[in-house]
Amino acid sequence: MLALKIMQVGNSVGVLLPKEALAKLGVQKGDVLYLTDGAEGDMRLSAYSPDVAEQIALGEAFMDEYRDTFRALAK
Repeated sequence: MLALKIMQVGNSVGVLLPKEALAKLGVQKGDVLYLTDGAEGDMRLSAYSPDVAEQIALGEAFMDEYRDTFRALAK
């Protein structure tokens, strides 16, 4: 377990993540992390958003359905 300290960052507060945490999350400076509610009232920090994944899947399905239309419009 890693202990993180909440620090003042300008007019806001923030948490500094050590290199090991960044590597395990597979993120780097500028990436977006998601803080979600966990099963037992805890919170989870991840680089994966189920909502975004669902939206991407819906977009891909839409594009597959209208592939011919998109090709015709691209000409």
